[in-house]
Amino acid sequence: MGTSLMEISQDLNIQLKHRVCGAIVNHQARELSFCVVKPKQIMFYDVSHPDGIRMYIRSLIFIIYVATKEVFPHVSLRVRKGISNGYFCELSGMGREIDERDVEALKNKMQDFVGKDELFVKERLLTEDAVEHLMQEGLTEKAQLFEQKGHLYSSLYFLNNLGDYFYGNLLPSTGYITNFDLVKYFDGLLLKVPTPGNFNELQEAPKQKKLFEIYQEHKNWARILNVATVSNLNELTLQKKGGHIIKISEALHEKKIAEIANKIHQDKKDIHVVLVAGPSASGKTTFSMRLGVQLAVNGLRPYQISLDNYFVDRDLTPRDEYGNYDFEALEAIDISFFNEQLLQLLEGKEVQMPKFDFHRGRRFMNGERLQLKEGDILIVEGIHGMNPYLLPRIDQKNTFKIFISALTQISMDEHTHISTSDNRLIRRIIRDSKYRGYKTSDTIKRWPSVKRGEEKNIFPYQENADVMFNSATLYELAVLKKYADPLLKLVLENQPEFMEASRLLKFLSFFKPIDDEEIPPTSLLREFLGGSSFLY
Repeated sequence: MGTSLMEISQDLNIQLKHRVCGAIVNHQARELSFCVVKPKQIMFYDVSHPDGIRMYIRSLIFIIYVATKEVFPHVSLRVRKGISNGYFCELSGMGREIDERDVEALKNKMQDFVGKDELFVKERLLTEDAVEHLMQEGLTEKAQLFEQKGHLYSSLYFLNNLGDYFYGNLLPSTGYITNFDLVKYFDGLLLKVPTPGNFNELQEAPKQKKLFEIYQEHKNWARILNVATVSNLNELTLQKKGGHIIKISEALHEKKIAEIANKIHQDKKDIHVVLVAGPSASGKTTFSMRLGVQLAVNGLRPYQISLDNYFVDRDLTPRDEYGNYDFEALEAIDISFFNEQLLQLLEGKEVQMPKFDFHRGRRFMNGERLQLKEGDILIVEGIHGMNPYLLPRIDQKNTFKIFISALTQISMDEHTHISTSDNRLIRRIIRDSKYRGYKTSDTIKRWPSVKRGEEKNIFPYQENADVMFNSATLYELAVLKKYADPLLKLVLENQPEFMEASRLLKFLSFFKPIDDEEIPPTSLLREFLGGSSFLY
Protein backbone atom coordinates (compact mmCIF):
# COMPACT_ATOMS: atom_id res chain seq x y z
CA MET A 1 0.00 0.00 0.00
CA GLY A 2 1.40 3.37 -1.07
CA THR A 3 3.89 1.90 -3.55
CA SER A 4 4.83 4.24 -6.42
CA LEU A 5 4.49 3.32 -10.07
CA MET A 6 8.26 3.77 -10.40
CA GLU A 7 8.84 1.08 -7.75
CA ILE A 8 6.29 -1.25 -9.34
CA SER A 9 7.88 -0.90 -12.80
CA GLN A 10 11.30 -1.67 -11.32
CA ASP A 11 10.07 -4.59 -9.19
CA LEU A 12 8.34 -6.15 -12.19
CA ASN A 13 11.29 -5.30 -14.45
CA ILE A 14 9.01 -3.75 -17.10
CA GLN A 15 10.88 -3.70 -20.42
CA LEU A 16 9.73 -1.42 -23.23
CA LYS A 17 11.45 -0.05 -26.33
CA HIS A 18 12.40 3.09 -24.34
CA ARG A 19 12.52 3.80 -20.60
CA VAL A 20 9.18 3.55 -18.83
CA CYS A 21 8.03 7.15 -18.36
CA GLY A 22 4.40 6.88 -17.20
CA ALA A 23 1.38 4.64 -16.92
CA ILE A 24 -2.32 4.47 -17.67
CA VAL A 25 -3.98 3.71 -14.33
CA ASN A 26 -7.70 2.87 -14.58
CA HIS A 27 -7.71 4.68 -17.94
CA GLN A 28 -6.08 7.82 -16.55
CA ALA A 29 -2.55 9.05 -17.32
CA ARG A 30 -0.30 9.06 -14.25
CA GLU A 31 3.29 9.98 -13.51
CA LEU A 32 5.66 7.39 -12.10
CA SER A 33 5.55 9.16 -8.72
CA PHE A 34 1.85 8.23 -8.40
CA CYS A 35 1.28 5.88 -5.46
CA VAL A 36 -1.10 2.92 -5.56
CA VAL A 37 -3.22 2.56 -2.41
CA LYS A 38 -5.87 0.12 -3.69
CA PRO A 39 -6.24 -2.30 -6.62
CA LYS A 40 -5.65 -0.70 -10.03
CA GLN A 41 -5.32 -1.73 -13.66
CA ILE A 42 -1.96 -0.44 -14.88
CA MET A 43 -0.41 -0.25 -18.35
CA PHE A 44 3.09 1.20 -18.41
CA TYR A 45 4.21 3.19 -21.45
CA ASP A 46 7.30 4.91 -22.84
CA VAL A 47 7.85 8.07 -24.87
CA SER A 48 6.50 6.46 -28.05
CA HIS A 49 2.99 6.40 -26.55
CA PRO A 50 0.83 9.50 -27.41
CA ASP A 51 0.82 10.62 -23.78
CA GLY A 52 4.51 9.80 -23.49
CA ILE A 53 5.19 12.11 -26.43
CA ARG A 54 3.22 14.86 -24.71
CA MET A 55 5.27 14.33 -21.53
CA TYR A 56 8.46 14.50 -23.58
CA ILE A 57 7.49 17.80 -25.24
CA ARG A 58 6.29 19.42 -21.99
CA SER A 59 9.54 18.42 -20.27
CA LEU A 60 11.63 19.72 -23.17
CA ILE A 61 9.84 23.08 -23.07
CA PHE A 62 10.47 23.30 -19.32
CA ILE A 63 14.17 22.69 -19.97
CA ILE A 64 14.40 25.41 -22.63
CA TYR A 65 12.65 27.82 -20.24
CA VAL A 66 15.15 27.14 -17.44
CA ALA A 67 18.06 27.28 -19.90
CA THR A 68 16.86 30.66 -21.19
CA LYS A 69 16.76 32.01 -17.63
CA GLU A 70 20.33 30.78 -17.11
CA VAL A 71 21.81 32.12 -20.35
CA PHE A 72 19.71 35.29 -20.72
CA PRO A 73 18.40 36.22 -17.24
CA HIS A 74 16.44 39.27 -18.43
CA VAL A 75 14.91 37.67 -21.50
CA SER A 76 11.41 36.16 -21.66
CA LEU A 77 10.66 32.93 -23.51
CA ARG A 78 7.31 32.48 -25.23
CA VAL A 79 6.31 29.22 -26.91
CA ARG A 80 4.01 30.30 -29.71
CA LYS A 81 2.86 27.34 -31.77
CA GLY A 82 3.53 23.97 -33.31
CA ILE A 83 4.92 24.39 -36.82
CA SER A 84 7.32 22.56 -39.16
CA ASN A 85 7.04 19.44 -36.95
CA GLY A 86 8.49 21.42 -34.03
CA TYR A 87 7.67 24.29 -31.68
CA PHE A 88 8.26 27.94 -32.50
CA CYS A 89 9.67 30.02 -29.64
CA GLU A 90 10.27 33.76 -29.30
CA LEU A 91 12.75 35.54 -27.06
CA SER A 92 11.64 39.02 -26.02
CA GLY A 93 13.88 41.52 -24.31
CA MET A 94 17.03 40.64 -26.29
CA GLY A 95 17.29 44.15 -27.68
CA ARG A 96 18.62 42.69 -30.92
CA GLU A 97 17.98 39.91 -33.41
CA ILE A 98 18.76 36.37 -32.32
CA ASP A 99 21.90 34.94 -33.92
CA GLU A 100 23.43 31.47 -34.24
CA ARG A 101 25.64 31.99 -31.18
CA ASP A 102 22.53 32.58 -29.04
CA VAL A 103 20.97 29.39 -30.36
CA GLU A 104 24.13 27.40 -29.67
CA ALA A 105 24.45 28.79 -26.13
CA LEU A 106 20.85 27.82 -25.32
CA LYS A 107 21.24 24.36 -26.82
CA ASN A 108 24.44 23.71 -24.85
CA LYS A 109 22.77 24.74 -21.60
CA MET A 110 19.82 22.46 -22.34
CA GLN A 111 22.22 19.57 -22.98
CA ASP A 112 23.88 20.31 -19.64
CA PHE A 113 20.57 19.83 -17.83
CA VAL A 114 19.89 16.63 -19.77
CA GLY A 115 23.35 15.28 -18.93
CA LYS A 116 22.87 15.94 -15.19
CA ASP A 117 19.60 13.92 -15.18
CA GLU A 118 17.98 16.30 -12.72
CA LEU A 119 14.58 15.48 -11.26
CA PHE A 120 11.43 17.41 -12.14
CA VAL A 121 10.09 18.02 -8.64
CA LYS A 122 6.34 18.43 -8.28
CA GLU A 123 5.09 20.41 -5.29
CA ARG A 124 1.53 21.05 -4.15
CA LEU A 125 1.18 24.61 -2.87
CA LEU A 126 -1.51 26.96 -1.70
CA THR A 127 -2.66 28.65 -4.90
CA GLU A 128 -1.79 32.08 -3.49
CA ASP A 129 1.80 30.87 -2.90
CA ALA A 130 1.99 29.33 -6.39
CA VAL A 131 0.70 32.60 -7.90
CA GLU A 132 3.26 34.62 -5.95
CA HIS A 133 6.07 32.36 -7.17
CA LEU A 134 4.95 32.63 -10.80
CA MET A 135 4.67 36.41 -10.53
CA GLN A 136 8.21 36.61 -9.18
CA GLU A 137 9.41 34.71 -12.26
CA GLY A 138 7.48 37.06 -14.55
CA LEU A 139 4.94 34.42 -15.60
CA THR A 140 2.00 36.77 -15.08
CA GLU A 141 -0.35 35.10 -17.60
CA LYS A 142 0.10 31.69 -15.98
CA ALA A 143 -0.38 33.26 -12.53
CA GLN A 144 -3.58 34.97 -13.63
CA LEU A 145 -4.96 31.69 -14.98
CA PHE A 146 -4.24 30.00 -11.63
CA GLU A 147 -6.15 32.78 -9.86
CA GLN A 148 -9.10 32.50 -12.25
CA LYS A 149 -9.32 28.72 -11.68
CA GLY A 150 -10.09 29.43 -8.03
CA HIS A 151 -8.63 26.25 -6.50
CA LEU A 152 -7.33 26.28 -2.92
CA TYR A 153 -4.24 24.29 -3.87
CA SER A 154 -2.24 24.16 -7.12
CA SER A 155 0.80 22.22 -8.29
CA LEU A 156 4.07 23.53 -9.70
CA TYR A 157 7.03 21.66 -11.15
CA PHE A 158 10.51 22.82 -10.16
CA LEU A 159 13.84 22.59 -11.95
CA ASN A 160 16.89 24.57 -10.86
CA ASN A 161 14.66 26.51 -8.40
CA LEU A 162 12.37 27.71 -11.20
CA GLY A 163 8.69 26.77 -11.10
CA ASP A 164 6.32 26.13 -14.00
CA TYR A 165 3.17 24.22 -14.93
CA PHE A 166 2.14 22.56 -18.19
CA TYR A 167 -1.44 21.23 -17.69
CA GLY A 168 -0.26 17.65 -17.87
CA ASN A 169 2.37 15.21 -16.62
CA LEU A 170 6.13 15.57 -17.04
CA LEU A 171 8.86 12.94 -17.37
CA PRO A 172 10.54 11.89 -14.11
CA SER A 173 13.82 13.68 -14.90
CA THR A 174 15.79 15.58 -17.54
CA GLY A 175 17.78 12.45 -18.44
CA TYR A 176 14.72 10.98 -20.17
CA ILE A 177 15.26 13.52 -22.97
CA THR A 178 17.18 11.51 -25.54
CA ASN A 179 17.06 13.67 -28.65
CA PHE A 180 16.24 17.28 -29.60
CA ASP A 181 17.64 20.20 -31.53
CA LEU A 182 17.32 23.97 -31.51
CA VAL A 183 17.64 26.01 -34.70
CA LYS A 184 17.02 29.57 -35.79
CA TYR A 185 13.62 29.90 -37.45
CA PHE A 186 12.49 33.21 -38.98
CA ASP A 187 12.79 35.75 -36.14
CA GLY A 188 12.78 33.12 -33.38
CA LEU A 189 13.73 29.54 -32.57
CA LEU A 190 12.41 26.16 -33.61
CA LEU A 191 12.55 23.41 -31.00
CA LYS A 192 12.88 20.18 -32.99
CA VAL A 193 11.55 16.94 -31.51
CA PRO A 194 12.03 13.25 -32.38
CA THR A 195 9.94 11.29 -34.84
CA PRO A 196 7.22 9.50 -32.82
CA GLY A 197 8.02 6.13 -34.39
CA ASN A 198 11.79 6.51 -34.06
CA PHE A 199 13.20 8.63 -31.24
CA ASN A 200 16.70 8.31 -32.68
CA GLU A 201 15.67 10.56 -35.58
CA LEU A 202 14.48 14.16 -35.45
CA GLN A 203 11.45 15.09 -37.50
CA GLU A 204 12.16 16.99 -40.69
CA ALA A 205 11.51 20.71 -40.33
CA PRO A 206 10.49 22.17 -43.71
CA LYS A 207 10.16 25.95 -43.79
CA GLN A 208 6.42 26.68 -43.83
CA LYS A 209 6.46 30.32 -44.86
CA LYS A 210 2.77 30.64 -45.76
CA LEU A 211 1.61 28.93 -42.58
CA PHE A 212 3.97 31.07 -40.49
CA GLU A 213 2.62 34.26 -42.07
CA ILE A 214 -0.97 33.26 -41.20
CA TYR A 215 0.06 32.58 -37.61
CA GLN A 216 1.84 35.93 -37.37
CA GLU A 217 -1.10 37.84 -38.82
CA HIS A 218 -3.51 36.41 -36.29
CA LYS A 219 -0.99 36.80 -33.46
CA ASN A 220 -0.95 40.51 -34.21
CA TRP A 221 -4.75 40.63 -34.14
CA ALA A 222 -4.83 38.80 -30.81
CA ARG A 223 -2.29 41.25 -29.42
CA ILE A 224 -4.25 44.29 -30.66
CA LEU A 225 -7.43 42.96 -29.03
CA ASN A 226 -5.45 41.91 -25.91
CA VAL A 227 -6.62 38.28 -26.24
CA ALA A 228 -3.28 36.52 -26.58
CA THR A 229 -3.93 33.96 -23.82
CA VAL A 230 -6.78 32.15 -22.10
CA SER A 231 -6.50 34.42 -19.05
CA ASN A 232 -6.94 37.49 -21.32
CA LEU A 233 -10.05 35.92 -22.86
CA ASN A 234 -11.41 35.03 -19.43
CA GLU A 235 -10.98 38.61 -18.22
CA LEU A 236 -13.00 39.94 -21.15
CA THR A 237 -15.64 37.27 -20.53
CA LEU A 238 -15.92 38.26 -16.88
CA GLN A 239 -16.31 41.88 -18.03
CA LYS A 240 -19.26 40.80 -20.25
CA LYS A 241 -17.28 41.62 -23.42
CA GLY A 242 -17.62 38.20 -25.06
CA GLY A 243 -20.03 39.63 -27.63
CA HIS A 244 -17.44 42.22 -28.67
CA ILE A 245 -14.83 39.53 -29.32
CA ILE A 246 -17.39 37.52 -31.34
CA LYS A 247 -18.20 40.55 -33.53
CA ILE A 248 -14.53 41.35 -34.17
CA SER A 249 -13.62 37.72 -34.92
CA GLU A 250 -16.51 37.23 -37.34
CA ALA A 251 -15.80 40.54 -39.07
CA LEU A 252 -12.19 39.46 -39.54
CA HIS A 253 -13.32 36.20 -41.15
CA GLU A 254 -15.68 38.07 -43.49
CA LYS A 255 -12.93 40.49 -44.46
CA LYS A 256 -10.45 37.69 -45.24
CA ILE A 257 -13.00 35.73 -47.30
CA ALA A 258 -13.87 38.88 -49.26
CA GLU A 259 -10.16 39.51 -49.95
CA ILE A 260 -9.77 35.95 -51.27
CA ALA A 261 -12.82 36.39 -53.51
CA ASN A 262 -11.35 39.64 -54.85
CA LYS A 263 -8.10 37.85 -55.75
CA ILE A 264 -10.00 35.20 -57.66
CA HIS A 265 -12.07 37.84 -59.46
CA GLN A 266 -8.93 39.68 -60.57
CA ASP A 267 -7.86 36.56 -62.51
CA LYS A 268 -11.35 35.45 -63.52
CA LYS A 269 -10.32 34.95 -67.16
CA ASP A 270 -7.89 32.19 -66.14
CA ILE A 271 -9.36 30.75 -62.92
CA HIS A 272 -12.19 28.30 -63.48
CA VAL A 273 -11.69 25.93 -60.53
CA VAL A 274 -11.22 26.92 -56.88
CA LEU A 275 -9.86 24.08 -54.73
CA VAL A 276 -10.62 24.20 -51.00
CA ALA A 277 -8.76 21.69 -48.84
CA GLY A 278 -8.04 21.19 -45.18
CA PRO A 279 -8.07 18.63 -42.36
CA SER A 280 -11.11 17.24 -40.59
CA ALA A 281 -13.38 19.73 -38.78
CA SER A 282 -11.60 22.74 -40.27
CA GLY A 283 -14.86 24.19 -41.61
CA LYS A 284 -14.27 23.57 -45.33
CA THR A 285 -17.95 23.28 -46.22
CA THR A 286 -19.12 26.53 -44.62
CA PHE A 287 -16.04 28.35 -45.88
CA SER A 288 -16.80 27.20 -49.44
CA MET A 289 -20.37 28.48 -49.14
CA ARG A 290 -19.28 31.84 -47.72
CA LEU A 291 -16.66 32.14 -50.45
CA GLY A 292 -19.42 31.45 -52.98
CA VAL A 293 -21.43 34.38 -51.58
CA GLN A 294 -18.44 36.71 -51.91
CA LEU A 295 -17.72 35.50 -55.45
CA ALA A 296 -21.36 36.25 -56.33
CA VAL A 297 -20.86 39.77 -54.96
CA ASN A 298 -18.03 40.07 -57.51
CA GLY A 299 -20.38 39.04 -60.32
CA LEU A 300 -19.35 35.39 -60.63
CA ARG A 301 -21.69 32.40 -60.45
CA PRO A 302 -20.19 29.72 -58.16
CA TYR A 303 -21.10 26.03 -58.19
CA GLN A 304 -20.12 23.71 -55.34
CA ILE A 305 -18.63 20.26 -55.93
CA SER A 306 -17.64 17.88 -53.14
CA LEU A 307 -14.83 15.41 -53.73
CA ASP A 308 -16.71 13.02 -51.43
CA ASN A 309 -19.09 12.33 -54.32
CA TYR A 310 -16.16 10.95 -56.34
CA PHE A 311 -15.24 8.16 -53.91
CA VAL A 312 -14.63 4.81 -55.52
CA ASP A 313 -17.11 2.08 -54.56
CA ARG A 314 -16.49 0.61 -51.12
CA ASP A 315 -15.05 -2.68 -52.40
CA LEU A 316 -12.39 -0.70 -54.32
CA THR A 317 -11.42 1.52 -51.37
CA PRO A 318 -7.76 1.05 -50.32
CA ARG A 319 -6.97 -0.19 -46.83
CA ASP A 320 -4.44 1.10 -44.31
CA GLU A 321 -1.75 -0.90 -42.50
CA TYR A 322 -4.35 -2.04 -39.95
CA GLY A 323 -6.66 -3.45 -42.62
CA ASN A 324 -9.25 -0.68 -42.23
CA TYR A 325 -10.71 1.31 -45.12
CA ASP A 326 -8.43 4.29 -45.80
CA PHE A 327 -10.89 7.00 -46.84
CA GLU A 328 -8.15 9.65 -46.48
CA ALA A 329 -5.99 8.11 -49.23
CA LEU A 330 -5.97 9.82 -52.62
CA GLU A 331 -6.68 6.41 -54.19
CA ALA A 332 -10.07 6.45 -52.44
CA ILE A 333 -11.05 9.08 -55.05
CA ASP A 334 -11.84 8.12 -58.65
CA ILE A 335 -9.24 10.54 -60.07
CA SER A 336 -9.78 9.55 -63.70
CA PHE A 337 -13.56 10.05 -63.59
CA PHE A 338 -13.22 13.32 -61.68
CA ASN A 339 -10.75 14.78 -64.22
CA GLU A 340 -12.87 13.58 -67.12
CA GLN A 341 -15.93 15.41 -65.76
CA LEU A 342 -13.94 18.57 -64.99
CA LEU A 343 -12.57 18.71 -68.53
CA GLN A 344 -16.06 18.30 -69.95
CA LEU A 345 -17.37 21.08 -67.73
CA LEU A 346 -14.52 23.45 -68.66
CA GLU A 347 -15.26 22.75 -72.34
CA GLY A 348 -18.84 23.91 -71.78
CA LYS A 349 -20.41 20.45 -72.00
CA GLU A 350 -23.36 19.36 -69.88
CA VAL A 351 -22.40 16.78 -67.26
CA GLN A 352 -24.52 14.50 -65.08
CA MET A 353 -23.17 14.97 -61.53
CA PRO A 354 -22.56 11.98 -59.22
CA LYS A 355 -23.64 11.41 -55.64
CA PHE A 356 -22.12 8.97 -53.18
CA ASP A 357 -24.31 6.83 -50.95
CA PHE A 358 -22.25 6.37 -47.78
CA HIS A 359 -24.64 3.74 -46.39
CA ARG A 360 -24.40 1.48 -49.43
CA GLY A 361 -20.82 2.47 -50.32
CA ARG A 362 -21.79 3.13 -53.94
CA ARG A 363 -21.70 6.09 -56.33
CA PHE A 364 -24.88 6.84 -58.29
CA MET A 365 -26.40 9.52 -60.54
CA ASN A 366 -29.45 11.30 -59.15
CA GLY A 367 -30.32 13.24 -62.30
CA GLU A 368 -28.58 16.51 -61.35
CA ARG A 369 -26.90 18.11 -64.34
CA LEU A 370 -24.42 20.97 -64.65
CA GLN A 371 -23.21 23.05 -67.57
CA LEU A 372 -20.87 26.00 -67.11
CA LYS A 373 -21.36 29.30 -68.89
CA GLU A 374 -19.38 32.53 -69.07
CA GLY A 375 -18.82 33.85 -65.54
CA ASP A 376 -19.39 30.46 -63.86
CA ILE A 377 -16.77 29.09 -61.49
CA LEU A 378 -16.40 25.75 -59.71
CA ILE A 379 -15.61 25.47 -55.99
CA VAL A 380 -14.25 21.97 -55.32
CA GLU A 381 -14.12 21.07 -51.63
CA GLY A 382 -12.23 18.07 -50.26
CA ILE A 383 -9.17 17.04 -48.29
CA HIS A 384 -6.97 16.42 -51.37
CA GLY A 385 -7.31 19.83 -53.01
CA MET A 386 -3.62 20.73 -52.54
CA ASN A 387 -2.31 17.39 -53.82
CA PRO A 388 -0.63 17.92 -57.24
CA TYR A 389 -1.79 14.44 -58.34
CA LEU A 390 -5.48 15.33 -57.97
CA LEU A 391 -5.75 17.19 -61.28
CA PRO A 392 -3.17 15.70 -63.68
CA ARG A 393 -5.23 16.69 -66.73
CA ILE A 394 -6.12 20.27 -65.67
CA ASP A 395 -3.85 23.25 -66.40
CA GLN A 396 -2.67 24.68 -63.06
CA LYS A 397 -3.18 28.26 -64.26
CA ASN A 398 -6.91 27.51 -64.34
CA THR A 399 -6.99 26.66 -60.62
CA PHE A 400 -6.81 28.64 -57.38
CA LYS A 401 -5.91 26.67 -54.25
CA ILE A 402 -7.05 27.54 -50.70
CA PHE A 403 -5.90 25.65 -47.62
CA ILE A 404 -8.07 26.03 -44.53
CA SER A 405 -7.36 24.91 -40.98
CA ALA A 406 -8.33 25.85 -37.42
CA LEU A 407 -5.04 27.42 -36.32
CA THR A 408 -5.75 28.24 -32.69
CA GLN A 409 -4.95 31.90 -32.14
CA ILE A 410 -4.56 32.05 -28.37
CA SER A 411 -2.18 30.24 -25.99
CA MET A 412 -2.81 28.82 -22.55
CA ASP A 413 -0.01 31.02 -21.22
CA GLU A 414 3.61 32.01 -21.93
CA HIS A 415 4.90 28.45 -22.35
CA THR A 416 1.88 26.40 -23.43
CA HIS A 417 0.43 26.63 -26.91
CA ILE A 418 -2.99 25.17 -27.73
CA SER A 419 -2.93 22.27 -30.17
CA THR A 420 -4.88 22.89 -33.37
CA SER A 421 -5.63 19.15 -33.33
CA ASP A 422 -7.37 19.47 -29.95
CA ASN A 423 -9.41 22.40 -31.26
CA ARG A 424 -10.59 20.37 -34.26
CA LEU A 425 -11.25 17.24 -32.18
CA ILE A 426 -13.56 19.20 -29.87
CA ARG A 427 -15.38 20.61 -32.92
CA ARG A 428 -15.75 17.12 -34.37
CA ILE A 429 -17.03 15.59 -31.11
CA ILE A 430 -19.85 18.16 -31.04
CA ARG A 431 -20.68 17.79 -34.76
CA ASP A 432 -20.55 13.98 -34.71
CA SER A 433 -22.93 13.89 -31.77
CA LYS A 434 -25.34 16.47 -33.17
CA TYR A 435 -25.53 15.43 -36.82
CA ARG A 436 -24.11 11.92 -37.18
CA GLY A 437 -25.31 10.16 -34.05
CA TYR A 438 -21.79 9.13 -33.00
CA LYS A 439 -20.87 8.65 -29.37
CA THR A 440 -18.02 10.75 -27.99
CA SER A 441 -16.01 7.59 -27.37
CA ASP A 442 -16.43 6.61 -31.06
CA THR A 443 -15.09 9.99 -32.26
CA ILE A 444 -12.13 9.84 -29.87
CA LYS A 445 -11.36 6.25 -30.89
CA ARG A 446 -11.36 7.20 -34.59
CA TRP A 447 -9.27 10.38 -34.15
CA PRO A 448 -5.76 8.81 -34.23
CA SER A 449 -6.59 7.22 -37.59
CA VAL A 450 -7.89 10.56 -38.90
CA LYS A 451 -4.68 12.27 -37.79
CA ARG A 452 -2.50 9.63 -39.47
CA GLY A 453 -4.40 10.22 -42.70
CA GLU A 454 -3.93 13.98 -42.39
CA GLU A 455 -0.20 13.67 -41.74
CA LYS A 456 0.16 11.47 -44.79
CA ASN A 457 -2.27 13.00 -47.29
CA ILE A 458 -3.02 16.62 -46.33
CA PHE A 459 -0.36 18.50 -44.37
CA PRO A 460 2.58 17.64 -46.68
CA TYR A 461 0.85 19.61 -49.47
CA GLN A 462 -0.47 22.63 -47.55
CA GLU A 463 2.30 24.96 -48.74
CA ASN A 464 1.05 24.38 -52.32
CA ALA A 465 -1.86 26.69 -51.51
CA ASP A 466 -2.19 30.08 -53.19
CA VAL A 467 -3.88 31.32 -50.01
CA MET A 468 -4.27 29.99 -46.48
CA PHE A 469 -7.30 30.72 -44.32
CA ASN A 470 -7.54 30.31 -40.56
CA SER A 471 -11.01 29.12 -39.59
CA ALA A 472 -10.38 29.35 -35.83
CA THR A 473 -11.74 32.29 -33.84
CA LEU A 474 -10.44 33.92 -30.70
CA TYR A 475 -13.57 33.08 -28.74
CA GLU A 476 -14.54 29.61 -29.96
CA LEU A 477 -13.13 27.33 -27.25
CA ALA A 478 -15.01 29.35 -24.63
CA VAL A 479 -18.20 28.70 -26.63
CA LEU A 480 -17.45 25.05 -27.46
CA LYS A 481 -16.91 24.34 -23.76
CA LYS A 482 -20.67 24.45 -23.03
CA TYR A 483 -21.38 21.87 -25.74
CA ALA A 484 -18.32 19.64 -25.28
CA ASP A 485 -18.30 19.26 -21.47
CA PRO A 486 -21.50 17.18 -21.18
CA LEU A 487 -20.46 15.00 -24.15
CA LEU A 488 -17.01 14.32 -22.71
CA LYS A 489 -18.54 13.41 -19.35
CA LEU A 490 -20.51 10.63 -21.07
CA VAL A 491 -17.28 8.66 -21.56
CA LEU A 492 -17.15 6.16 -18.69
CA GLU A 493 -14.12 5.26 -16.57
CA ASN A 494 -14.14 1.67 -17.85
CA GLN A 495 -13.71 2.84 -21.47
CA PRO A 496 -10.22 3.24 -23.00
CA GLU A 497 -11.24 6.68 -24.34
CA PHE A 498 -11.76 7.93 -20.77
CA MET A 499 -8.14 9.16 -20.56
CA GLU A 500 -8.48 11.41 -23.61
CA ALA A 501 -11.92 12.65 -22.52
CA SER A 502 -10.49 13.54 -19.09
CA ARG A 503 -7.58 15.40 -20.67
CA LEU A 504 -9.91 17.49 -22.83
CA LEU A 505 -12.22 18.20 -19.87
CA LYS A 506 -9.28 19.43 -17.83
CA PHE A 507 -8.14 21.61 -20.75
CA LEU A 508 -11.60 23.18 -21.19
CA SER A 509 -11.95 23.75 -17.42
CA PHE A 510 -9.60 26.73 -17.71
CA PHE A 511 -12.03 28.61 -19.99
CA LYS A 512 -14.83 30.83 -18.73
CA PRO A 513 -17.88 30.04 -20.90
CA ILE A 514 -19.14 32.50 -23.53
CA ASP A 515 -22.74 32.28 -24.72
CA ASP A 516 -23.25 31.66 -28.43
CA GLU A 517 -26.30 33.90 -28.92
CA GLU A 518 -24.35 36.57 -30.78
CA ILE A 519 -22.67 34.15 -33.20
CA PRO A 520 -24.22 34.91 -36.62
CA PRO A 521 -25.94 32.15 -38.64
CA THR A 522 -23.24 32.40 -41.35
CA SER A 523 -20.38 31.75 -38.91
CA LEU A 524 -18.07 28.81 -39.64
CA LEU A 525 -18.66 27.70 -36.05
CA ARG A 526 -22.36 27.15 -36.83
CA GLU A 527 -21.31 24.15 -38.94
CA PHE A 528 -20.57 22.42 -35.63
CA LEU A 529 -22.97 24.07 -33.17
CA GLY A 530 -26.05 24.19 -35.38
CA GLY A 531 -28.15 27.22 -36.28
CA SER A 532 -26.45 27.83 -39.64
CA SER A 533 -28.35 29.58 -42.42
CA PHE A 534 -26.52 27.41 -44.99
CA LEU A 535 -27.93 24.09 -46.17
CA TYR A 536 -25.46 21.21 -45.89
